[in-house]
Amino acid sequence: MDEPLSNLDAKLRNQMRAEIIKLRQRINTTFIYVTHDQTEAMTLGDRIVIMKDGFIQQVGTPQEVFEHPVNVFVAGFIGTPQMNFFGAQLLREGEEYYVTCAGAKVALAESIQEKLRAKSTPAQDIILGIRPEHINFVRDQSFDTMSGKVDVSEMMGSELHLHVAVGQPVTSGEEGGLKDVVMRVSTSDLPDAYHGGIPHGTQLHFTFPSSLVHLFSKETEKNLI
Repeated sequence: MDEPLSNLDAKLRNQMRAEIIKLRQRINTTFIYVTHDQTEAMTLGDRIVIMKDGFIQQVGTPQEVFEHPVNVFVAGFIGTPQMNFFGAQLLREGEEYYVTCAGAKVALAESIQEKLRAKSTPAQDIILGIRPEHINFVRDQSFDTMSGKVDVSEMMGSELHLHVAVGQPVTSGEEGGLKDVVMRVSTSDLPDAYHGGIPHGTQLHFTFPSSLVHLFSKETEKNLI
């Protein structure tokens, strides 16, 4: 099947995805399904083959490619909104690993530390990946938090999508030396004052679970863990 749903409206695409899943269950045969839509790939595929410029980047189950992307391209392609990427440094102090990013210094989770130690990974410049749903607000700023101001607040009903400008030198294409960080926040977790959205310019402090970060080599863009 070569992009069979590409010309349908959103509602009909959802219905047809369900019909294709039922068809696959009834006839019990292998389908090869070509799509540029990651939602179709994640919901329909038992195994996903992600390609770029004619070369296979990764083969795995939907959960495998989401949780353990092999490189920056796969990490950015799978997941909505796209994973946030930061220029960062991987530090090693004795047997302990840390990441520093946008003024924050965070000790990595032991599960990640063990993988880095097993490979004797050296300290280096890295690309730090954090998914929008894995960012957590904190009340006060400290050594392990990042800070920024709300640029855009998108109310999606059950959740809020925030675009926050964080001060960090970035590559060309992003203005003013600011990094656009996207967050997904459940509206049930918002304070009453922000239940209708968070106003433009609001200063926020946030951090992330160190067990859910993705570390990529700045040189090769391959996953270090």
